[in-house]
Amino acid sequence: MERDELGAWLRLLLTPGLGPVSVRRLLAAFGSPQAVLSQSAAALRQVVNARQAQALNGGDEAALDGWRELLVKSWDWLHAPDALEQRAIVALGEPGYPAALLHMEDPPLMLHLMGRLEGLHEGRLWTGPLAERRCLAVVGSRNPTPQGALNAQQFARSLGEAGLVIVSGLALGVDGAAHEGALSESDVHANPARAATVAVVGTGLDQVYPKRHAALARRIAAQGVIVSEYPLGTPPLSENFPRRNRLIAALSCATLVVEAAPQSGSLITARLALELGKEVLAIPGSIHNPQSRGCHALIRQGAKLVESAQDVLEELPAWAGVAAAAASMPNRDDASETTEATETPEAMDEALDPSEPHERLLAALGADPVSLDALQARTGWPTAQLQAKLMALELNGEVARLPGGLLQRLLRA
Repeated sequence: MERDELGAWLRLLLTPGLGPVSVRRLLAAFGSPQAVLSQSAAALRQVVNARQAQALNGGDEAALDGWRELLVKSWDWLHAPDALEQRAIVALGEPGYPAALLHMEDPPLMLHLMGRLEGLHEGRLWTGPLAERRCLAVVGSRNPTPQGALNAQQFARSLGEAGLVIVSGLALGVDGAAHEGALSESDVHANPARAATVAVVGTGLDQVYPKRHAALARRIAAQGVIVSEYPLGTPPLSENFPRRNRLIAALSCATLVVEAAPQSGSLITARLALELGKEVLAIPGSIHNPQSRGCHALIRQGAKLVESAQDVLEELPAWAGVAAAAASMPNRDDASETTEATETPEAMDEALDPSEPHERLLAALGADPVSLDALQARTGWPTAQLQAKLMALELNGEVARLPGGLLQRLLRA
């Protein structure tokens, strides 16, 4: 995009009182931002109201100063000599604009991108590894249980191995775990055409939110793509995040919800995916976990219940080829088998070799969160002995401590 064209787009988008619907009407009528800005007030009033036409035809000086400052900032960002990643700004209708977003009622008028953008200007970015049919949204709670975070990471890693691109929102919790899982299987040198993950964010690309994900964002920019519809300098405003969810849903062929409370923003993404005719899948969880209730509600409403990465692939006919390649993936452990063997110490002794105390303790933990008192009743071990074994399992990443003094076994997906 040339500087003059970028300036015209920014001038149009920053005009006070002019929303996306009005901008699209103007573009449909006159063809380009430059053409819109060259129209007389009388011509503009044929498309928008008098106040909007006046703002476009002249506007107050403060608004014009803001547009000029943003143009300088955006141009400098695009051509920063010390940038470690590729950067681009693409407008609606340009070759690098993702075709999947054109099916939305309100596609973004402009996108900022940074990361692995090879082929963007030839229109190949969104027809290759980042095409809609190869992308899966993985979303969920910002405050997942340890098991939920582990599920997100392991599903993303396994699906990444199958060749899918993981799309999420860079938020805390499930989003971050999904990005991490996808990145863990990315090999830039072995497969330079593949982007591991796409992060759709609700701020300008000159900042990272949450700040603790700054290192993760750098890794995504090195091995994937970060996308925003917001101009540089846009802070993390609460209203922007539900809007960015529609882009996550639109860029993906399906949406996988890992954990979600009943009012979770992840359910917004799932609803938007359904409205776009996309598949919605959900991972079930414990009936005692509030973070599972959103997933259970989705399943009751018709979302596909999945327990393994292979389940995800088999639900999407367009991915039959990669599903076959992933057929050897291990399934998620069947928690119900161990749960049935944990009612009493005697029952566990019959099912498990008592010479393997760690296995016996894992069986006693089961799949649901459990208190120390209940665990002691199940095992019959003294408190000191039980605590020592739990610490060993914690250090090995097999057990996590939850708020309220509860413990939970971390099951491998």
